[in-house]
Amino acid sequence: MGPTELLSTPVDGVEVLGSLSPSRAGDFTSCPLLYRFRTIDRLPEPSSPEAVRGTVVHRVLEELFDLPAADRTPERARGLLRPAWETVCDADPEAATAVAEPLERWLGTCADALDTYFTLEDPRRLEPADRELYVETVLESRLLLRGFVDRVDVSPDGLVRIVDYKTGRAPSELFEAKALFQLKFYALVLWRTRGRVPAMLQLIYLGNGEVLRYVPDEQDLLATERKVEAIWAAIRHAEATGDFQPSPGRLCDWCAHQALCPAYGGTPPPLPAPAEQPDAPAADPA
Repeated sequence: MGPTELLSTPVDGVEVLGSLSPSRAGDFTSCPLLYRFRTIDRLPEPSSPEAVRGTVVHRVLEELFDLPAADRTPERARGLLRPAWETVCDADPEAATAVAEPLERWLGTCADALDTYFTLEDPRRLEPADRELYVETVLESRLLLRGFVDRVDVSPDGLVRIVDYKTGRAPSELFEAKALFQLKFYALVLWRTRGRVPAMLQLIYLGNGEVLRYVPDEQDLLATERKVEAIWAAIRHAEATGDFQPSPGRLCDWCAHQALCPAYGGTPPPLPAPAEQPDAPAADPA
């Protein structure tokens, strides 16, 4: 059963036509063929040092808030780093092979990202309402929106802030809208499930110590919903026709599937038959 067909498990009593996360929506917007490789073909991709760094640093920042407030210091965060690395490697043995440079040097880059975090926030003064929160909602089109939010803060008067950590550098103004799409997606889901528009969206870039903040309103989120529906319609059309076109660009330099891409002289594998396709889109990478 293909990703756009009825999923086997109804959500809140509603049979959904498929599901979409911000990562997969971003894949299709950037390159429909990449979406196909990841979601329909489910081709394996090697881990990268950058991706593993993101996973390890996210885990440390999640566990940091398990500590008493007074203990949330840069020193304690550094102390959590190696256990987090070992936990990630236990869950994904390929993570260890992805780090080609000496481990201590690479762990030092993780520690640098954590040190940058402490220049941007004081975790001793924060008590997040949720961390690594799974969220979902079903639109009227029976499309399930889903994903994991790094952190949700709720003020005493009920104002909601959605926070996402990025271990890379902040994008230029030209690409800010693309970076914010993920948080607008989550804000849309929380608005639909909780009935209140989040008061703040916040992207924390640990690569260069910048914070991007955005205040959404209902019109923003309605526009995001229309955009998601348009992406979903385009995905369904591509699945119906089998036409997933590549979109060559600068990101191709980091693509694991260049050898199969027609833009680089490759040939994609045959599309799986409907009975061979997965019941639902693959889980997003960390």
